[in-house]
Formats: sequence, C-alpha cells, structure tokens
Amino acid sequence: MNPWYIAGAIAPIGAGICAWGALYPGSQVFGPTLCHSGGKSSLALTFDDGPNVAITPHLLRLLDRYEVKATFFLIGKHVRACPDLAREVAARGHSVGNHTQTHPSLLWMSRRRIIQELSQCQDAIEQATGQRPTLMRPPFGERGPQLRSAVREAGLDCVAMWSLTAFDWKPQPAERLIRR
Repeated sequence: MNPWYIAGAIAPIGAGICAWGALYPGSQVFGPTLCHSGGKSSLALTFDDGPNVAITPHLLRLLDRYEVKATFFLIGKHVRACPDLAREVAARGHSVGNHTQTHPSLLWMSRRRIIQELSQCQDAIEQATGQRPTLMRPPFGERGPQLRSAVREAGLDCVAMWSLTAFDWKPQPAERLIRR
C-alpha cells in the first residue's frame, strides 16, 4: 500500500483534532483548562474585555444589586487606560483575571510573544488593583500547544474557559440573550 494514501487519510484527522483542541472550550488537548465551577448547583459568572467605561459601571451596579460576585478577565491596555475602574472591580470583591495586554489571537503567536502579552497584562492589573491574577482566558478561546508553558512562565496557574456562553458580542434580541 502506498504510504502517501495513508498519510492523506490521517492528515485530516490530525488537523481536526488540532482544530478541536485549539477552539473547543472544554478541550484539554493543549493542557488543562478550567471550564466548570466544580459543583452541580454552582455557577461561575465571568466577563471578558474590560474594563469598559461605557459598560463596566452598569455591570458592577447590577451585580451589587443582586449581591453576585464574578470574575472579570481584564485586558491590560484597558486597565492602563482606566485604572480606577479596574481598582473598583477588585474593591467590590470581584476576582480579576488576565485576558492579555492587547486581546490578540494567541493561536499562531510564538510562546515568547504570548509571555509578553500575559506579563504586560499582569503588571497592569497589579499596578491598578494590587492583585496579581492567577487565571487567564485566551482571547476568542483560541489556544495552541505553546500556551500552557507561556501561562506558567508568566506566573499564572490556570487557563479558564467556559461551559456556556450567551454570545453577547453578537447583535441579537435581548430576549434571546436572557434565555441563553
């Protein structure tokens, strides 16, 4: 049998596994990820891409009204632009996590560049809040085999993903978002 036929049959399977590992939130192919709260009756509420002066204050008031704590995965450049708002998130008892310095796709980025993104964000968050995050969430949920060691090198413990999303970045009726 021609080895090229075998390689031609196996290559798409390998590509599919890599794509699944890079994009599926629950995949553990490229290292362990946290994507469940741990209990059947518990929920971990998380928000990405902040702080945002147009949204974050409203969100903080809403969470206060219902006495709910959440984890905010913050972007370093936004933290540097709005340090008081980042400080307010932490002061209200919410957890803060690392969502990179500039929110790039990490999928094809080198390990060294990922470490820079994570380290710059770590520094921004620590300067603004006095806290050094232990969790990170990759932008768009995209990760490759280089992420796990970069996360450790940047002083983070864990990659946090999700088990359910509301797709709130897509325009949609509020009722659909609430149902989700």
